[in-house]
Amino acid sequence: MPTERLYYADPYLREFDATVERVEHLDGRPVAILDRTAFYPTSGGQPFDIGTLGVAHVVDVSDREDETVGHVLDRDVAPGSHLHGVIDWGRRFDHMQQHTGQHLLSAAFDQVLGARTVSFHLGKDSSTIDLNREVSAGEIGSAEADANRVVWEDRPVAIRFIDAAEAAPLGLRKESARTGTLRVIEVSDYDRSACGGTHVARTGAVGLIAVQSWERFKGGTRVSFVCGGRASRAFGALRDVVLETVRRLSVLPTELPAAIERSQAESRDLKKALKAQQERLALYEAAELAAKAVAAGSTRIVAEVLPSDAAALKSLAAAIVARPGYAAILVSASLPPLVLIGRSKDVAVDAREVLRHLMDRFGGKGGGTAEIVQGGGFNAAPDEILAAARNIISAAG
Repeated sequence: MPTERLYYADPYLREFDATVERVEHLDGRPVAILDRTAFYPTSGGQPFDIGTLGVAHVVDVSDREDETVGHVLDRDVAPGSHLHGVIDWGRRFDHMQQHTGQHLLSAAFDQVLGARTVSFHLGKDSSTIDLNREVSAGEIGSAEADANRVVWEDRPVAIRFIDAAEAAPLGLRKESARTGTLRVIEVSDYDRSACGGTHVARTGAVGLIAVQSWERFKGGTRVSFVCGGRASRAFGALRDVVLETVRRLSVLPTELPAAIERSQAESRDLKKALKAQQERLALYEAAELAAKAVAAGSTRIVAEVLPSDAAALKSLAAAIVARPGYAAILVSASLPPLVLIGRSKDVAVDAREVLRHLMDRFGGKGGGTAEIVQGGGFNAAPDEILAAARNIISAAG
């Protein structure tokens, strides 16, 4: 027998009594099928309810092909037992706010912009509506304002059960593919939609609909939004971030975009200046290191362990091998070591082959060109890597 779904008629029902018709097991957990339930199963973009069934905790609820509802529990219950169910009301009411808010926002997109909702997903922190066309920021603002107008008018939200054949003249926002009896959610003089989800009794209970962001998605627009308690928490988080940013930058909230733009420009200029200084410094350091090079045949080898990062090592290596007849092996003192190997254009050594030998011996990874390579993640001390690379290049020179 199909499970009687108590939430269809009364989404505000928080507690109920039911009989366990049978118990199955899925992935080692009991799944109770009841004769009646107020627990909402994952369906139509809305997540499942949680709560308790007797002493057992309901951790998942699913719609089954035989029109029953399966309740995944954290412990076994006895078939035939009579149990008292309690819904986690905070989670349920949050879902009711988000789902009713979605109906209003989708109706606003439809009526104000002529943009149809393709799909809806109620997430843990925010929800999304996928629209069938791209919409602008101004258009989104207009739809958001109209949806909130209906929220604040506190209109009744009714549940109606009608035959599918009777649905056409009612003007449902989206045609339903279902046959038989349809459950229709009707927002007075604003929206009618076939829906099996849980909803608030009046639009005022939605509180507020706030669009957080939007992006292009599959030829249309994906809109992220929050309602009610989520909107309040999102505002609080945004307020805290803005106030802290305002404090750090010593500007007014309205001046934040310009202040951030100035800060970014200054950062870019400083990075350019720093890079130029590093390149100049690298020329001096490279000259000092080149003066200590050790000859190996026709090649002079610079081999050093330095307290430098990858960018500094690369600048140094490039400056050294800009001279003819040099090979540079520079290893960071940090662990795991970074390695830069370079050679002058007139030196017949393939830096990639040197790096490959090091990786074969010490692990790690890296890459580059025949003239300069970079590697990291080696399982060896810097001095050991330095000695191995020096021997490889000396043998080739």
